[in-house]
Amino acid sequence: MIVVVVGDHSPEPLRAAAPGAELRFVTDLADAADVWHSMDAVIGRVPPQVLAQAPRLRWVHSPAAGVDADLTNEMLASQVVLTSSAGNGAVPLAEHAMMLMLMLNRDATRWLRAQADARWDRFVHGELAGRTVGIYGLGNSGLDLAAKAKAFHMRVLGLRRRADLVAPQVDRVYGPEAFAEFLAASDFVVVTAPFTQQTAGGFDAEAFAAMKPTAFFICISRGGIAVEDALLDALRRGDIAGAGLDAHEVEPLPSDSPFWHLPNVIITPHNAATTRETARRGAEIAADNLRRFVAGEPLRNVVDKAAGY
Repeated sequence: MIVVVVGDHSPEPLRAAAPGAELRFVTDLADAADVWHSMDAVIGRVPPQVLAQAPRLRWVHSPAAGVDADLTNEMLASQVVLTSSAGNGAVPLAEHAMMLMLMLNRDATRWLRAQADARWDRFVHGELAGRTVGIYGLGNSGLDLAAKAKAFHMRVLGLRRRADLVAPQVDRVYGPEAFAEFLAASDFVVVTAPFTQQTAGGFDAEAFAAMKPTAFFICISRGGIAVEDALLDALRRGDIAGAGLDAHEVEPLPSDSPFWHLPNVIITPHNAATTRETARRGAEIAADNLRRFVAGEPLRNVVDKAAGY
């Protein structure tokens, strides 16, 4: 059995997980071209041109939680099992969303501007207790955010493909048909959903019009779920109160993007889950799945290619 491991991975846990397999550690998959025809698995991304030359390939593990970049037409059409690192960044993503909610609700950038000017600026601000957060997507990060929001005495709503989820930290779960109702009930709308055919462009002008003018929009998962022109118009017109954006349609966010200069927007550079613990959890998922693959056991985080996650 040949397993190619692409990128910066500690060899020891992977070798321990598959003592009988031949592991090839490479910086780029092109460096393992001599075994493309005979490799059984890849930990890393597999471009379409490689997939076409790998007849024995049975399993690919993505180092990312979101697999939109992995789901090429060739991958969709293949019988290769794709798994993800879903859950590796759930904790810091939820923490980041809480930080953005607190900063936006308290207009924290006003304090930062005052500090830069050595100016004492006291003002009346909000608090999260009693407010309603609507979480668009109730996966690992969404559910962790729900628990954190509950600890802040917030009301928690969720929206997902199927509304049959029962979670003690979520007060009500909506289905897609109740999208407008979900938006109208929320003081904060936090996007934690993956980028799929169903979620792409889901937040358009009509969606932002359904939100309260006092509500904030926060995106910590993937850009492109919001139509950026529609979001920009809503922010400029005051249709919504502000936004916290960690994920952007084009990354890095261009220096001439108007989002940089809006006073009611906080920009972070898709940095919410960039922690040592995220990397550690991702490595543990990869090693556990490699052990399972070699042993013929069911894999974790198998991607539903049709659903996109």
